[in-house]
Amino acid sequence: MAASSNIRSSLSSISSQILTTISSITSLLQTLNPHHPNHPLNPNPSILNQFAPHLNLHFVTQVIHNQQNPYHALFFFNWASNPNPNPNNYSHSHFSYIAITDVLISRKLFSLATELLDSHNKLSDFMVGKLIKAHGDLGHVRWALHLFDRVRCRYSGRCLFSYNAILGVLVRGDRVDLAENLFDQMIGEGVVQPDVSTCTVMIKGFCKTGMIEKAHKVFDEMPATPNLVTYNTMVSGMCKKGLMNAGLEIVERMKRSESCVPDTVTYTALIDGYCKMKDLENARKYFDEMLSRNVEPNVLTYNVMINGLCLCGDIDGAKRMMTKMRLNGLKDTITTHTSLVRGYCIVGRSEEAFKHFKNIIARGMKPDVKSYEVLVNEFCKLHKPNDAIGLLREMSEHGIRPRASSFNNVLKVLVELRQSDRAADLLNQMPKMGCKPNFLSYNAVICGLVRAKGRMNMVGGIVKDMVRNGFDPDGTMYACLLEGYRDDGNEEMAIRVSQEMMDKGFVMKKDALCPTVEDVV
Repeated sequence: MAASSNIRSSLSSISSQILTTISSITSLLQTLNPHHPNHPLNPNPSILNQFAPHLNLHFVTQVIHNQQNPYHALFFFNWASNPNPNPNNYSHSHFSYIAITDVLISRKLFSLATELLDSHNKLSDFMVGKLIKAHGDLGHVRWALHLFDRVRCRYSGRCLFSYNAILGVLVRGDRVDLAENLFDQMIGEGVVQPDVSTCTVMIKGFCKTGMIEKAHKVFDEMPATPNLVTYNTMVSGMCKKGLMNAGLEIVERMKRSESCVPDTVTYTALIDGYCKMKDLENARKYFDEMLSRNVEPNVLTYNVMINGLCLCGDIDGAKRMMTKMRLNGLKDTITTHTSLVRGYCIVGRSEEAFKHFKNIIARGMKPDVKSYEVLVNEFCKLHKPNDAIGLLREMSEHGIRPRASSFNNVLKVLVELRQSDRAADLLNQMPKMGCKPNFLSYNAVICGLVRAKGRMNMVGGIVKDMVRNGFDPDGTMYACLLEGYRDDGNEEMAIRVSQEMMDKGFVMKKDALCPTVEDVV
């Protein structure tokens, strides 16, 4: 016992000394304040020589991760690359390079990370995969592709990590078509064999775009054994498309497996699929089954069930499910309450929906764009545009960007209520409220003003704005404009519109033309 106590005391003392040394290095680096490696005023790194006896893999990675400033971490790393003296014969390992690369990438210093790895001849497939993913996370798809091409040329296609990284970037960026081309090329060349990650990301991409047959083909033909993520990706893809029997087949296959039994993600996908089909019987069945198999529901599982109950108008059942969720130690979220607000609206209890919305704000919860949209759309159904506009303004004031679909619903109601001037005013205010109008926004207001009569001067200005913002009139809008200018007696504009329609190949109805325009046509 005494010996064990002495060992623990000795280890604690060593650990304390290491932390003190790391703290000393950090303080020294902060005093020296090195900048970019090429900066002319950078201090002489030899001042760090006093710490050479401490160099080892664990110590170096700890120092690197302890730096708040990435240039400080890089300065230390560069010194440790060639310390003098070097009593421990220290040299950087693969993990040292991972540590400094992660620090530089986390601060978006991609070029610096690439230059460092290249200069040390460490620009490996694994490291480039990290850089590709980091670029992709920021939406830099071109740079990610550039890096991929570079590493593929360097290693003659033997770059599995980079393949997996670029496929992930393309799938997340909704470029599944390009990902499919690369995947097919990878299979065709046969230089490197896809692994479970490769196949899983392609399955995810195909499911995401609704190409279920292609997802199934990859799943059935994959050379590697599927893992839990692969199975769950397939189950989720099937259930989102409403292919519940196909999803269940995969779940049954998982049940027969020893290493990939259904987990919380699996059951949540199943329950969500049934809830969206308003099949509460099966949703409850698999919720109960997961409990019987000792699979713990998480917040998402409960939210899915609550949403399903609300979609079917069972508000009381949804509230009971929320109580069960709380009793199991899980906290309800804004998604939970958005489902309840939607449920109240579905069963025609709009006042209770608005009251519940106000209550959750009073409790300190912050509604998101979906929460607001539920009520905006409900007020539109009730033909209460003033209340809907009030919520849109509240969203804008709280830094929440309303979506064009919400504005479009309000614009349609204003037009239906013959308040086209107000609709035009709201259209002009949309950019200031954080939302750019889309084609449907312009279409609702333009056609509304045409029907209001005597507003064609205003219509002309809105059409110019629309075209300037990248939206051209379609056949229906052209017909509406032609009718408006005809009824307004503006033959010159009617002729111009009809000429544009013909130039773009749109068909005109003869009864829409006034005699002068008909003669010209």
